Amino acid sequence: MLGVHYAVTADQEHALLAADGDDDAVGELIEDLEESWSDDTLKVDTDKAWDAIHRSLGDGSLDPDGAGYPLSHAVLGGRHLNEEYYVVYVSAAETREVATALSNVDRDFLRRRFDAIDDPGYAGARDDADFEYTWDNLLDVRAFYERAAAAGRAVIFTAM
Repeated sequence: MLGVHYAVTADQEHALLAADGDDDAVGELIEDLEESWSDDTLKVDTDKAWDAIHRSLGDGSLDPDGAGYPLSHAVLGGRHLNEEYYVVYVSAAETREVATALSNVDRDFLRRRFDAIDDPGYAGARDDADFEYTWDNLLDVRAFYERAAAAGRAVIFTAM
């Protein structure tokens, strides 16, 4: 599954929250969002690194609450809007808190947590190249959250 974060407008946020509980409606809104997105500064693609990022920020699992808040909300923590695939909502207030928390994550912290991943469900190589891929993508996610927080936007994470 490929992961993407979007810093959504207030209108997009309201539409997604209104559709919560209707997987088809949420799916259509996400499809529209993907097709019409034009501001690359308020979007970040993490390819498959989102998995290792979430695991490394937390307890090594994909449990949405596996990390303490607010780091848990960098990827999978937050309000899940779809049962079929990941569509995770983080409010604008939470976005600011996630941005602050991510600013304190350094390379050594992430490396220790990455090296501790011991879940057979993790498909990554867990080698130096996999860590570098994870670290580089985390830096992109951190910069994205800083921009989203500065813009006062909520965030939607999707992985399909």
